[in-house]
Amino acid sequence: MVIFLKGMGPLLLLFILGLWLVSPSLTQGNDRERHFLTQHYDSKPKGRDDKYCEKIMRRRGLTQPCKELNTFIHGDYRRIKAVCGDEAGKPYKEGRFRISNSPFQITSCKHQGGSARSPCKYRATPGFKYIVIACEHGLPVHLDHTIIAN
Repeated sequence: MVIFLKGMGPLLLLFILGLWLVSPSLTQGNDRERHFLTQHYDSKPKGRDDKYCEKIMRRRGLTQPCKELNTFIHGDYRRIKAVCGDEAGKPYKEGRFRISNSPFQITSCKHQGGSARSPCKYRATPGFKYIVIACEHGLPVHLDHTIIAN
């Protein structure tokens, strides 16, 4: 057994070095996905009115200063993630983004002017729109914009 491990030493070292180099990029992708989820995902919204926007924007830390505009995507996260693949999305803007094949239920929260400091007042606009997202390693990391479903 010791002879076997001795001969495998260089390969084992190469394998461990490879994991060490790859891990930060995977972790970074997960951090970007987590940021996307914090800013743009709410599976089961309560109300979808102005009070909903004010509450969720505050809870998600998007009011220091008041964010001008933010969109929340509702429903099953697996559907959003699937836009990163060919079954639910397609390339958009020379392949830099992915556009959904079907609309999603969304709520856009628009800051109602005044001070950029809390308390922030928001206007809610619910609707169904196609989403345009950026993906890394098959995970959504950025919501670029939404397009009205006809």
